[in-house]
Amino acid sequence: MPVAAVRGAWMGLAHVTGGTVRKVSHVGQDLEPEHRRDGAGLALIALAVVVAAREWWGLAGIVGEVTHAVVAGTLGRVGYALPIVLLLFGLHLWRTPREHPATNRMAIGTALLAFAACGVVHVSAGIPEPPAGADGMRAAGGIIGFLASSPLEAAVSIYGTIPLLILIGIFGLLVLTATPVHEIPDRLELLRATLLGRPAYADEDVTEEVPVKKPRRTRSKGDEPMVGDEAYEQAAIVDYEDKDKPRRGRRATALPAETDEGGPRPGEKRPTAPGVLAPAAKAPVEQVKLEAPPTTPLPQRVEQLSLAGDITYTLPDNAALKQGAPHKERSEANDRVVESLTTVLDEFGIDAQVTGFTRGPTVTRYVVELGPGVKVERVTALSKNIAYAVASADVRILSPIPGKSAIGIEIPNPDKEMVCLGDVLRSRVARDNHHPMVMGVGKDVEGGYVIANLAKMPHLLVAGATGSGKSSFVNSMITSVLMRSTPDEVRMVLVDPKRVELTAYEGIPHLITPIITNPKKAAEALQWVVREMDARYDDLANYGYKHVDDFNKAVKSGKVQPLPGSERVIQPYPYLLVVVDELADLMMVAPRDVEESIVRITQLARAAGIHLVLATQRPSVDVVTGLIKANVPSRMAFATSSLADSRVVLDQPGAEKLLGQGDGLFLPMGASKPMRVQGAWVTESEIQEIVGHVTGQLKPTYREDVTVAAAKKQIDDDIGDDLDLLLQATELVVTTQFGSTSMLQRKLRVGFAKAGRLMDLLESRGVVGPSEGSKARDVLVRPDDLPTTLALMRGEDVPQTDEAFDNEAEDAGAGYHQGDDAGQSAAAPQPPTDRYGTDAVGADLDRRPQVESWDDDEDDSEDAWELTGRR
Repeated sequence: MPVAAVRGAWMGLAHVTGGTVRKVSHVGQDLEPEHRRDGAGLALIALAVVVAAREWWGLAGIVGEVTHAVVAGTLGRVGYALPIVLLLFGLHLWRTPREHPATNRMAIGTALLAFAACGVVHVSAGIPEPPAGADGMRAAGGIIGFLASSPLEAAVSIYGTIPLLILIGIFGLLVLTATPVHEIPDRLELLRATLLGRPAYADEDVTEEVPVKKPRRTRSKGDEPMVGDEAYEQAAIVDYEDKDKPRRGRRATALPAETDEGGPRPGEKRPTAPGVLAPAAKAPVEQVKLEAPPTTPLPQRVEQLSLAGDITYTLPDNAALKQGAPHKERSEANDRVVESLTTVLDEFGIDAQVTGFTRGPTVTRYVVELGPGVKVERVTALSKNIAYAVASADVRILSPIPGKSAIGIEIPNPDKEMVCLGDVLRSRVARDNHHPMVMGVGKDVEGGYVIANLAKMPHLLVAGATGSGKSSFVNSMITSVLMRSTPDEVRMVLVDPKRVELTAYEGIPHLITPIITNPKKAAEALQWVVREMDARYDDLANYGYKHVDDFNKAVKSGKVQPLPGSERVIQPYPYLLVVVDELADLMMVAPRDVEESIVRITQLARAAGIHLVLATQRPSVDVVTGLIKANVPSRMAFATSSLADSRVVLDQPGAEKLLGQGDGLFLPMGASKPMRVQGAWVTESEIQEIVGHVTGQLKPTYREDVTVAAAKKQIDDDIGDDLDLLLQATELVVTTQFGSTSMLQRKLRVGFAKAGRLMDLLESRGVVGPSEGSKARDVLVRPDDLPTTLALMRGEDVPQTDEAFDNEAEDAGAGYHQGDDAGQSAAAPQPPTDRYGTDAVGADLDRRPQVESWDDDEDDSEDAWELTGRR
């Protein structure tokens, strides 16, 4: 009976204790994850206080004795450092209020380090054993020290135990600090520079700290790669490195599997297979405190300019570009969209699963994988239903995602993120590329940094409606070049017909001419670029090089020397970047000259180091002509106003569905499908600071022949700005031998008033005869005389060896050359008055009575135009 009573009492006590523990654990599970981590951190700090009070200050009492027995018996003398470790871990839990992968890594590294330290202390104390007494174990390395040193001492003796324990400790320290072995020199250099108070860069090569010499210019002779050695060159580069490291926004976020408690939703027609990912809409999403993305400062390069031997040009400080906000990886809105997408697929009976998503700055791409035998068209046909379900009109379906057997559904984020240019240029992919023409584009839909090499594009067309981010993209491009290049590496020609977009860059030393705002001077500048291109190609041909980069390397190495007897000083050619901010204005003023120059530049200028960037907010077919578009392989399309504009820029739809404010589709040369990116943003204050830095060091050296038009002969004042149309009309009338105003309207696409004015100019210059009512005018110039007539209209001198002139002179007789008609101008041949002899029909008409002609200028005449009541 007493045994049964004791057993019952014991079972009752166990039941009460178990219930209490379960109740407490259940209450603990209801707490927010942040509160649980805060409580754990507070508990560690409290434990650190108790251990320090006993081990450091000899706290008496039962708690102190128990604490000393546990700590000293387990760790020995190493236990004196336990309070510091507990304190640091508690602070770490407070600073990172979410599950962080570094916590487990730090715990493993600390355990390895403690294990090695206990072993070394135990060996130094003579390796006491437990039978010797507890005091001996506490004065050495404790139980852990005994377990760490005794087996090794028995296996490899004491001389092998110490090195092995030291190696274990070093490995633990590397794990604790997240330092791979190959990065130890960089970390030591960083520590040394930090102690000395100088900035250092962990990812930077030591050779990059040398002021003048750069890594890409220190190759030995004969090892330098020639341009064209690479089989394929990419114009755009996306930051996809460090796949195994946790990066925010890089990998698709996997959706948690559905728990056993949650059954299928109403209307679900198929069971969820084990391991299939489903939306976690019921689980509350913890509030995430984000950290800034890890970036490294830009290396401060110092360049010695060749244009002035006593001037040292330094690139702008990377602190001028501000750091952006941290990137979000997941939010409650993403889980709601996943649930909505799954519901739409279930309602329409489509065997497909939403397996994850990748969140970008502006949009999130949701990955949908199809079941066997399901057509892709069944999902793409639901674009409007999906837009209705997620309450967003801007839904873009990508089928398939490049490189994946899945469909991407891109839906705008309700909380957009700003992409700062400083983050893009400080990214690893930008720092690893030392080319001076590299620009920061922005971030892609997966959160990766995107850069582009303007030298490999080689020309770029930027188009978008007002407010779409086109001007911000141009500013980011120019600022990137200023941050990475010196004036002897890159020179610029900026064309700004709007007069307000590029004025912030006035006076930078990279300019080769002041910012051009006059469209006529812009056309002349493009013609100068063509002449510069021809001059560069002459040098490349004379010295046997195919690209300006190879020519510049040969010049710097002394392989290129002037020809014998020449006083020319051969210098390397800098890259020439031509930026036209508004192409439509140029095409309105001088369409023929502008298009001809652009086509020649885009067709030939790549190897000469000349690169063209054309920007316009009106991408219509009369602005971006077929010839221009065919020779500009890289495109950047921001939000357009219509589907037709998107097809003009990208040759495919998509730009009309963009969100604006930097959301764009980037199609670099060689890419089959455009890449959706969020363009980088640079503020006006950042631009002013960078421009102030570069202008404070050097003043620009302008070329005076850039905007100087070629010498032209004086043309008649009555022609005015209609010379091009008059030349076309002359050629049309003379070649067809038909002088009609209506024909000029149709062929030249001008109005009646303009066609009438052109006909009057032709009459005043002897090309056509006077008006004969509704009949066509007589053409007085033969097709053989057309070149002479066109030259006279341009104000040019007629060559004396002109064949048409000689023929006309022979018809006029030898007396013309002997001075018989010295008073008559020899500039234009006059039509003979009696070329066809006596006109019998005309003489007969003169004898008949003539009908009085109607004069429109008479006061009493009726004008049909006035009868309409319009003036």
